[in-house]
Amino acid sequence: MPDIKFIIENKDIVQNGLNKKGYRKEDLDIDALIELYKKIAALKTSSQALAEEKNKLSAQIKSASNEERPSIIAKSKALGEEFKAKEEELSKFQEEFDLMMLKFPNLPSNDAPLGKDDSENVVVRYVGDKPDFDFEVKDHIELMDLNDWAEMERIAKVSGTRTYAIKNDLAKLELAMHMFVIDKLRSHGFQVITVPSISKEKPLYGQGYLPFSRDEIYYMPQDDIYLSGTAELILNSLRADEILSENELPILYAGFSPCFRREAGAAGKDTRGLVRVHQFMKTEQFVICKNDISESEKWHKKLLEISEEILKDFELPYRVVDICTGDMGAPKYRQYDLETWVPSQNCYRETHSCSNITDWQARRTNLRYRANADGKVKFVHTLNNTGIATPRALVPFIENHQNADGTVNIPEKLQPYMGGVKKIGKNA
Repeated sequence: MPDIKFIIENKDIVQNGLNKKGYRKEDLDIDALIELYKKIAALKTSSQALAEEKNKLSAQIKSASNEERPSIIAKSKALGEEFKAKEEELSKFQEEFDLMMLKFPNLPSNDAPLGKDDSENVVVRYVGDKPDFDFEVKDHIELMDLNDWAEMERIAKVSGTRTYAIKNDLAKLELAMHMFVIDKLRSHGFQVITVPSISKEKPLYGQGYLPFSRDEIYYMPQDDIYLSGTAELILNSLRADEILSENELPILYAGFSPCFRREAGAAGKDTRGLVRVHQFMKTEQFVICKNDISESEKWHKKLLEISEEILKDFELPYRVVDICTGDMGAPKYRQYDLETWVPSQNCYRETHSCSNITDWQARRTNLRYRANADGKVKFVHTLNNTGIATPRALVPFIENHQNADGTVNIPEKLQPYMGGVKKIGKNA
Protein backbone atom coordinates (compact mmCIF):
# COMPACT_ATOMS: atom_id res chain seq x y z
CA MET A 1 0.00 0.00 0.00
CA PRO A 2 1.22 3.55 -0.62
CA ASP A 3 2.03 6.19 2.00
CA ILE A 4 -1.07 8.21 3.00
CA LYS A 5 1.03 11.40 3.02
CA PHE A 6 2.03 10.72 -0.59
CA ILE A 7 -1.64 10.23 -1.47
CA ILE A 8 -2.61 13.56 0.12
CA GLU A 9 0.26 15.49 -1.47
CA ASN A 10 -0.09 13.88 -4.92
CA LYS A 11 -3.83 13.37 -5.22
CA ASP A 12 -4.00 13.91 -8.99
CA ILE A 13 -1.10 11.54 -9.69
CA VAL A 14 -2.64 8.89 -7.46
CA GLN A 15 -6.08 9.24 -9.05
CA ASN A 16 -4.52 8.91 -12.50
CA GLY A 17 -2.77 5.71 -11.40
CA LEU A 18 -6.03 4.29 -10.05
CA ASN A 19 -7.76 5.15 -13.31
CA LYS A 20 -5.07 3.30 -15.26
CA LYS A 21 -5.68 0.18 -13.18
CA GLY A 22 -9.42 0.41 -13.75
CA TYR A 23 -10.46 1.51 -10.26
CA ARG A 24 -13.68 3.52 -10.04
CA LYS A 25 -14.66 5.92 -7.28
CA GLU A 26 -17.04 3.32 -5.82
CA ASP A 27 -14.10 0.89 -5.65
CA LEU A 28 -11.75 3.30 -3.89
CA ASP A 29 -12.68 6.90 -3.06
CA ILE A 30 -9.53 8.99 -2.44
CA ASP A 31 -11.53 11.92 -1.04
CA ALA A 32 -13.26 9.64 1.48
CA LEU A 33 -9.91 8.10 2.43
CA ILE A 34 -8.30 11.50 3.04
CA GLU A 35 -11.33 12.73 5.01
CA LEU A 36 -11.17 9.62 7.18
CA TYR A 37 -7.47 10.21 7.80
CA LYS A 38 -8.18 13.78 8.92
CA LYS A 39 -10.94 12.57 11.29
CA ILE A 40 -8.52 10.07 12.82
CA ALA A 41 -5.83 12.75 13.24
CA ALA A 42 -8.33 15.12 14.91
CA LEU A 43 -9.61 12.38 17.23
CA LYS A 44 -6.08 11.43 18.24
CA THR A 45 -5.34 15.09 19.10
CA SER A 46 -8.52 15.53 21.16
CA SER A 47 -8.06 12.14 22.88
CA GLN A 48 -4.53 13.06 23.85
CA ALA A 49 -5.74 16.41 25.26
CA LEU A 50 -8.41 14.62 27.31
CA ALA A 51 -5.86 12.10 28.62
CA GLU A 52 -3.51 14.91 29.66
CA GLU A 53 -6.30 16.79 31.41
CA LYS A 54 -7.45 13.64 33.23
CA ASN A 55 -3.87 12.98 34.37
CA LYS A 56 -3.66 16.49 35.80
CA LEU A 57 -6.91 15.99 37.71
CA SER A 58 -5.69 12.63 39.02
CA ALA A 59 -2.56 14.33 40.32
CA GLN A 60 -4.71 16.97 42.10
CA ILE A 61 -6.84 14.44 43.99
CA LYS A 62 -4.13 13.55 46.49
CA SER A 63 -3.52 17.14 47.57
CA ALA A 64 -7.18 18.29 47.35
CA SER A 65 -9.19 19.07 50.44
CA ASN A 66 -12.09 16.89 51.50
CA GLU A 67 -14.49 19.50 50.13
CA GLU A 68 -12.72 19.74 46.71
CA ARG A 69 -12.03 16.04 46.18
CA PRO A 70 -15.59 14.84 45.18
CA SER A 71 -15.83 17.53 42.49
CA ILE A 72 -12.41 16.67 41.05
CA ILE A 73 -13.21 12.92 41.08
CA ALA A 74 -16.54 13.54 39.29
CA LYS A 75 -14.85 15.70 36.68
CA SER A 76 -12.10 13.09 36.18
CA LYS A 77 -14.73 10.36 35.77
CA ALA A 78 -16.61 12.43 33.17
CA LEU A 79 -13.37 13.00 31.25
CA GLY A 80 -12.64 9.28 31.42
CA GLU A 81 -16.03 8.46 29.92
CA GLU A 82 -15.52 11.07 27.19
CA PHE A 83 -12.04 9.66 26.49
CA LYS A 84 -13.43 6.12 26.26
CA ALA A 85 -16.12 7.24 23.78
CA LYS A 86 -13.53 8.97 21.62
CA GLU A 87 -11.24 5.92 21.72
CA GLU A 88 -14.10 3.68 20.59
CA GLU A 89 -14.88 6.09 17.74
CA LEU A 90 -11.19 6.26 16.87
CA SER A 91 -10.93 2.46 16.79
CA LYS A 92 -13.90 2.25 14.43
CA PHE A 93 -12.49 4.89 12.05
CA GLN A 94 -9.00 3.35 12.21
CA GLU A 95 -10.36 -0.07 11.26
CA GLU A 96 -12.22 1.46 8.30
CA PHE A 97 -9.12 3.40 7.25
CA ASP A 98 -6.83 0.34 7.50
CA LEU A 99 -9.18 -1.70 5.32
CA MET A 100 -9.28 1.03 2.67
CA MET A 101 -5.48 1.20 2.69
CA LEU A 102 -5.22 -2.58 2.34
CA LYS A 103 -7.42 -2.33 -0.75
CA PHE A 104 -5.20 0.39 -2.23
CA PRO A 105 -3.26 -0.96 -5.24
CA ASN A 106 0.28 -0.17 -6.25
CA LEU A 107 0.44 2.62 -8.81
CA PRO A 108 1.63 1.40 -12.22
CA SER A 109 4.78 2.51 -13.97
CA ASN A 110 4.34 5.28 -16.52
CA ASP A 111 6.10 2.94 -18.95
CA ALA A 112 3.53 0.16 -18.57
CA PRO A 113 1.11 -0.18 -21.53
CA LEU A 114 -2.23 1.48 -20.87
CA GLY A 115 -5.09 -0.98 -21.21
CA LYS A 116 -8.20 -2.39 -19.59
CA ASP A 117 -7.56 -6.17 -19.80
CA ASP A 118 -5.34 -8.88 -21.30
CA SER A 119 -6.49 -8.06 -24.82
CA GLU A 120 -4.38 -4.90 -24.60
CA ASN A 121 -1.15 -6.51 -23.41
CA VAL A 122 1.80 -5.80 -25.70
CA VAL A 123 4.06 -8.44 -27.23
CA VAL A 124 7.64 -7.18 -26.91
CA ARG A 125 9.44 -9.89 -28.89
CA TYR A 126 9.31 -13.47 -30.13
CA VAL A 127 12.22 -15.79 -29.39
CA GLY A 128 12.94 -19.17 -30.96
CA ASP A 129 11.44 -20.98 -33.93
CA LYS A 130 8.24 -22.95 -33.62
CA PRO A 131 8.81 -26.64 -34.47
CA ASP A 132 7.90 -27.63 -38.02
CA PHE A 133 6.38 -31.09 -37.64
CA ASP A 134 5.96 -33.40 -40.66
CA PHE A 135 3.48 -35.56 -38.76
CA GLU A 136 0.19 -35.05 -36.91
CA VAL A 137 0.93 -33.34 -33.61
CA LYS A 138 -0.17 -35.07 -30.40
CA ASP A 139 -1.26 -33.02 -27.40
CA HIS A 140 0.30 -33.62 -23.99
CA ILE A 141 -2.56 -35.86 -22.87
CA GLU A 142 -2.10 -38.18 -25.88
CA LEU A 143 1.64 -38.28 -25.24
CA MET A 144 1.07 -39.19 -21.59
CA ASP A 145 -1.37 -41.96 -22.52
CA LEU A 146 0.91 -43.36 -25.21
CA ASN A 147 3.95 -43.54 -22.93
CA ASP A 148 2.19 -44.60 -19.68
CA TRP A 149 3.28 -41.36 -18.02
CA ALA A 150 0.20 -40.54 -15.93
CA GLU A 151 -2.78 -41.80 -13.91
CA MET A 152 -5.18 -38.95 -14.61
CA GLU A 153 -8.47 -40.85 -14.45
CA ARG A 154 -7.49 -42.90 -11.42
CA ILE A 155 -6.20 -39.91 -9.44
CA ALA A 156 -9.42 -38.01 -10.17
CA LYS A 157 -11.32 -40.77 -8.34
CA VAL A 158 -9.05 -40.28 -5.33
CA SER A 159 -8.44 -36.53 -5.28
CA GLY A 160 -11.08 -35.01 -7.53
CA THR A 161 -10.80 -33.02 -10.73
CA ARG A 162 -7.87 -30.75 -11.62
CA THR A 163 -5.38 -33.02 -9.92
CA TYR A 164 -2.60 -35.02 -11.50
CA ALA A 165 -0.38 -38.03 -10.91
CA ILE A 166 2.50 -38.40 -13.36
CA LYS A 167 4.97 -41.27 -13.34
CA ASN A 168 7.98 -42.92 -14.91
CA ASP A 169 10.06 -40.70 -17.21
CA LEU A 170 7.66 -37.76 -16.99
CA ALA A 171 7.88 -37.69 -13.19
CA LYS A 172 11.66 -37.77 -13.48
CA LEU A 173 11.52 -34.96 -16.05
CA GLU A 174 9.45 -32.81 -13.70
CA LEU A 175 12.03 -33.15 -10.93
CA ALA A 176 14.91 -32.69 -13.36
CA MET A 177 13.50 -29.38 -14.55
CA HIS A 178 13.34 -28.08 -10.99
CA MET A 179 16.87 -29.25 -10.19
CA PHE A 180 18.15 -27.59 -13.36
CA VAL A 181 16.44 -24.30 -12.45
CA ILE A 182 17.68 -24.45 -8.85
CA ASP A 183 21.25 -24.90 -10.08
CA LYS A 184 20.74 -22.06 -12.56
CA LEU A 185 19.52 -19.73 -9.81
CA ARG A 186 22.40 -20.75 -7.52
CA SER A 187 24.82 -19.77 -10.29
CA HIS A 188 23.21 -16.32 -10.28
CA GLY A 189 23.74 -15.91 -6.52
CA PHE A 190 20.34 -17.01 -5.19
CA GLN A 191 19.98 -18.77 -1.83
CA VAL A 192 18.02 -21.97 -2.30
CA ILE A 193 15.32 -22.28 0.35
CA THR A 194 12.47 -24.74 0.78
CA VAL A 195 9.44 -23.27 2.49
CA PRO A 196 6.13 -24.56 3.92
CA SER A 197 2.92 -24.48 1.95
CA ILE A 198 0.87 -23.32 4.94
CA SER A 199 0.49 -19.78 6.20
CA LYS A 200 -1.22 -17.73 8.85
CA GLU A 201 -3.62 -15.05 7.61
CA LYS A 202 -1.41 -12.00 8.13
CA PRO A 203 1.17 -12.95 5.45
CA LEU A 204 -1.65 -13.18 2.88
CA TYR A 205 -2.37 -9.50 3.49
CA GLY A 206 1.35 -8.79 3.32
CA GLN A 207 1.76 -10.50 -0.04
CA GLY A 208 -1.42 -9.02 -1.51
CA TYR A 209 -3.64 -12.12 -1.87
CA LEU A 210 -5.95 -10.54 0.69
CA PRO A 211 -8.25 -8.72 0.55
CA PHE A 212 -8.28 -9.14 -3.26
CA SER A 213 -8.43 -12.90 -3.97
CA ARG A 214 -9.95 -14.75 -1.03
CA ASP A 215 -11.92 -17.06 -3.33
CA GLU A 216 -8.65 -18.38 -4.82
CA ILE A 217 -7.22 -19.56 -1.50
CA TYR A 218 -7.70 -22.83 0.35
CA TYR A 219 -8.54 -22.27 4.02
CA MET A 220 -8.56 -24.83 6.86
CA PRO A 221 -10.82 -23.31 9.55
CA GLN A 222 -10.15 -25.96 12.19
CA ASP A 223 -6.48 -24.91 12.24
CA ASP A 224 -7.06 -21.30 11.12
CA ILE A 225 -4.41 -21.81 8.46
CA TYR A 226 -4.20 -21.23 4.69
CA LEU A 227 -2.55 -23.15 1.86
CA SER A 228 0.01 -21.11 -0.03
CA GLY A 229 -0.31 -20.41 -3.77
CA THR A 230 3.39 -19.54 -4.20
CA ALA A 231 6.64 -19.48 -2.23
CA GLU A 232 6.54 -15.70 -2.71
CA LEU A 233 3.84 -15.56 -0.01
CA ILE A 234 6.13 -17.12 2.59
CA LEU A 235 9.34 -15.39 1.49
CA ASN A 236 7.69 -11.97 1.51
CA SER A 237 6.94 -12.29 5.25
CA LEU A 238 10.06 -14.21 6.24
CA ARG A 239 11.81 -11.00 7.34
CA ALA A 240 8.67 -9.05 8.30
CA ASP A 241 9.08 -6.26 10.90
CA GLU A 242 12.87 -6.38 10.60
CA ILE A 243 15.21 -3.46 9.92
CA LEU A 244 17.98 -4.78 7.69
CA SER A 245 21.39 -3.29 7.06
CA GLU A 246 21.84 -1.89 3.55
CA ASN A 247 24.90 -4.15 3.33
CA GLU A 248 22.59 -7.18 3.47
CA LEU A 249 20.89 -6.13 0.24
CA PRO A 250 20.04 -7.46 -2.21
CA ILE A 251 18.67 -10.68 -0.75
CA LEU A 252 18.02 -13.29 -3.44
CA TYR A 253 15.86 -16.32 -2.66
CA ALA A 254 15.16 -19.34 -4.86
CA GLY A 255 12.09 -20.69 -3.06
CA PHE A 256 10.84 -24.21 -3.70
CA SER A 257 7.48 -25.47 -2.47
CA PRO A 258 4.25 -27.25 -3.37
CA CYS A 259 1.57 -24.68 -4.21
CA PHE A 260 -2.22 -24.75 -3.98
CA ARG A 261 -4.84 -22.71 -5.83
CA ARG A 262 -8.59 -23.16 -5.97
CA GLU A 263 -8.83 -21.78 -9.53
CA ALA A 264 -12.30 -20.55 -8.57
CA GLY A 265 -12.37 -17.99 -11.37
CA ALA A 266 -11.42 -20.48 -14.07
CA ALA A 267 -14.61 -22.53 -14.40
CA GLY A 268 -14.70 -24.40 -17.70
CA LYS A 269 -11.12 -23.45 -18.66
CA ASP A 270 -8.39 -26.03 -19.27
CA THR A 271 -10.07 -28.69 -17.17
CA ARG A 272 -8.24 -31.51 -18.97
CA GLY A 273 -4.62 -32.40 -18.44
CA LEU A 274 -1.87 -30.48 -16.73
CA VAL A 275 -2.44 -26.81 -17.57
CA ARG A 276 -4.61 -25.68 -14.66
CA VAL A 277 -4.46 -27.88 -11.56
CA HIS A 278 -5.12 -27.30 -7.86
CA GLN A 279 -1.72 -28.46 -6.61
CA PHE A 280 1.61 -27.95 -8.38
CA MET A 281 5.34 -27.55 -7.76
CA LYS A 282 7.09 -24.22 -8.18
CA THR A 283 10.59 -22.81 -7.92
CA GLU A 284 10.22 -19.05 -7.38
CA GLN A 285 12.67 -16.20 -7.77
CA PHE A 286 12.27 -13.57 -5.03
CA VAL A 287 14.37 -10.43 -4.55
CA ILE A 288 14.58 -7.89 -1.71
CA CYS A 289 16.54 -4.79 -2.71
CA LYS A 290 17.08 -1.12 -1.89
CA ASN A 291 14.31 1.47 -2.18
CA ASP A 292 15.57 2.87 -5.47
CA ILE A 293 13.45 2.52 -8.60
CA SER A 294 16.53 2.23 -10.82
CA GLU A 295 17.76 -0.61 -8.58
CA SER A 296 14.48 -2.54 -8.64
CA GLU A 297 14.09 -1.98 -12.39
CA LYS A 298 17.58 -3.44 -12.83
CA TRP A 299 16.54 -6.55 -10.88
CA HIS A 300 13.26 -6.75 -12.78
CA LYS A 301 15.24 -6.94 -16.00
CA LYS A 302 17.62 -9.50 -14.47
CA LEU A 303 14.82 -11.80 -13.30
CA LEU A 304 13.31 -11.72 -16.76
CA GLU A 305 16.68 -12.52 -18.34
CA ILE A 306 17.13 -15.55 -16.07
CA SER A 307 13.75 -16.99 -17.04
CA GLU A 308 14.52 -16.39 -20.69
CA GLU A 309 17.80 -18.26 -20.19
CA ILE A 310 15.83 -21.19 -18.77
CA LEU A 311 13.45 -21.35 -21.73
CA LYS A 312 16.36 -21.08 -24.17
CA ASP A 313 18.19 -23.89 -22.35
CA PHE A 314 15.01 -25.97 -22.64
CA GLU A 315 14.95 -25.07 -26.37
CA LEU A 316 11.39 -23.77 -26.21
CA PRO A 317 9.97 -20.99 -28.42
CA TYR A 318 8.40 -18.18 -26.39
CA ARG A 319 7.37 -14.56 -26.45
CA VAL A 320 7.79 -11.71 -23.96
CA VAL A 321 4.59 -9.83 -23.09
CA ASP A 322 4.42 -6.40 -21.43
CA ILE A 323 1.32 -6.58 -19.22
CA CYS A 324 -1.01 -3.59 -19.42
CA THR A 325 -2.16 -1.52 -16.44
CA GLY A 326 -5.63 -3.08 -16.28
CA ASP A 327 -4.37 -6.68 -16.28
CA MET A 328 -1.38 -6.56 -13.94
CA GLY A 329 -3.18 -6.84 -10.59
CA ALA A 330 -3.13 -4.73 -7.46
CA PRO A 331 0.43 -5.32 -6.16
CA LYS A 332 2.23 -4.73 -9.46
CA TYR A 333 4.20 -1.67 -10.55
CA ARG A 334 5.42 -3.35 -13.76
CA GLN A 335 4.90 -6.87 -15.06
CA TYR A 336 6.22 -9.01 -17.90
CA ASP A 337 4.97 -12.49 -18.74
CA LEU A 338 6.77 -15.17 -20.70
CA GLU A 339 4.40 -17.21 -22.83
CA THR A 340 5.64 -20.48 -24.31
CA TRP A 341 4.42 -22.02 -27.57
CA VAL A 342 1.94 -24.93 -27.22
CA PRO A 343 1.73 -26.72 -30.61
CA SER A 344 -1.53 -28.62 -30.01
CA GLN A 345 -3.33 -25.39 -29.10
CA ASN A 346 -1.59 -23.31 -31.77
CA CYS A 347 -0.97 -20.52 -29.26
CA TYR A 348 1.39 -19.20 -26.60
CA ARG A 349 0.55 -19.94 -22.95
CA GLU A 350 1.93 -18.14 -19.88
CA THR A 351 4.67 -20.06 -18.05
CA HIS A 352 6.46 -17.22 -16.19
CA SER A 353 5.24 -13.99 -14.59
CA CYS A 354 7.85 -11.37 -13.64
CA SER A 355 6.79 -8.49 -11.38
CA ASN A 356 8.30 -5.42 -9.75
CA ILE A 357 6.27 -4.68 -6.59
CA THR A 358 8.42 -1.70 -5.42
CA ASP A 359 7.72 -0.97 -1.71
CA TRP A 360 4.02 -1.93 -1.80
CA GLN A 361 4.50 -5.30 -0.08
CA ALA A 362 7.21 -4.01 2.27
CA ARG A 363 4.83 -1.39 3.69
CA ARG A 364 2.35 -4.18 4.45
CA THR A 365 4.98 -6.39 6.13
CA ASN A 366 6.93 -3.48 7.67
CA LEU A 367 10.19 -4.71 6.15
CA ARG A 368 12.80 -1.93 6.16
CA TYR A 369 16.54 -1.25 5.99
CA ARG A 370 18.87 1.43 7.29
CA ALA A 371 20.59 3.36 4.49
CA ASN A 372 24.38 3.67 4.69
CA ALA A 373 24.50 7.24 3.40
CA ASP A 374 22.28 9.01 5.92
CA GLY A 375 21.17 6.35 8.40
CA LYS A 376 17.51 6.80 7.42
CA VAL A 377 15.18 3.81 7.65
CA LYS A 378 13.41 3.01 4.36
CA PHE A 379 11.05 0.35 3.07
CA VAL A 380 12.70 -2.20 0.77
CA HIS A 381 11.56 -3.04 -2.75
CA THR A 382 10.46 -6.62 -3.55
CA LEU A 383 10.30 -8.46 -6.87
CA ASN A 384 9.30 -11.95 -7.95
CA ASN A 385 9.34 -14.17 -11.00
CA THR A 386 8.68 -17.80 -11.77
CA GLY A 387 11.75 -19.99 -11.99
CA ILE A 388 9.71 -22.93 -13.21
CA ALA A 389 6.20 -24.14 -12.38
CA THR A 390 5.21 -27.72 -13.08
CA PRO A 391 3.26 -29.50 -14.36
CA ARG A 392 2.22 -26.49 -16.49
CA ALA A 393 5.69 -26.17 -18.03
CA LEU A 394 5.63 -29.86 -18.98
CA VAL A 395 2.87 -29.17 -21.50
CA PRO A 396 4.88 -27.04 -23.96
CA PHE A 397 8.03 -29.04 -23.17
CA ILE A 398 6.81 -32.48 -24.24
CA GLU A 399 4.68 -31.11 -27.10
CA ASN A 400 7.49 -29.07 -28.67
CA HIS A 401 10.03 -31.89 -28.33
CA GLN A 402 7.82 -34.75 -29.52
CA ASN A 403 8.66 -37.14 -32.33
CA ALA A 404 6.37 -39.02 -34.71
CA ASP A 405 6.63 -42.21 -32.60
CA GLY A 406 5.54 -40.38 -29.44
CA THR A 407 8.99 -40.14 -27.90
CA VAL A 408 10.20 -36.81 -26.53
CA ASN A 409 13.67 -35.37 -27.08
CA ILE A 410 15.62 -34.04 -24.10
CA PRO A 411 17.56 -30.82 -24.80
CA GLU A 412 21.33 -31.14 -24.41
CA LYS A 413 21.61 -28.95 -21.30
CA LEU A 414 18.96 -30.97 -19.44
CA GLN A 415 20.36 -34.39 -20.33
CA PRO A 416 22.75 -34.59 -17.33
CA TYR A 417 19.71 -34.19 -15.04
CA MET A 418 17.99 -37.09 -16.84
CA GLY A 419 20.85 -39.57 -16.44
CA GLY A 420 22.31 -38.68 -19.81
CA VAL A 421 19.38 -39.90 -21.91
CA LYS A 422 18.62 -37.97 -25.09
CA LYS A 423 15.08 -39.22 -25.51
CA ILE A 424 12.25 -40.54 -23.32
CA GLY A 425 9.17 -42.62 -24.12
CA LYS A 426 8.21 -46.25 -24.74
CA ASN A 427 9.99 -46.29 -28.10
CA ALA A 428 13.12 -44.47 -26.89
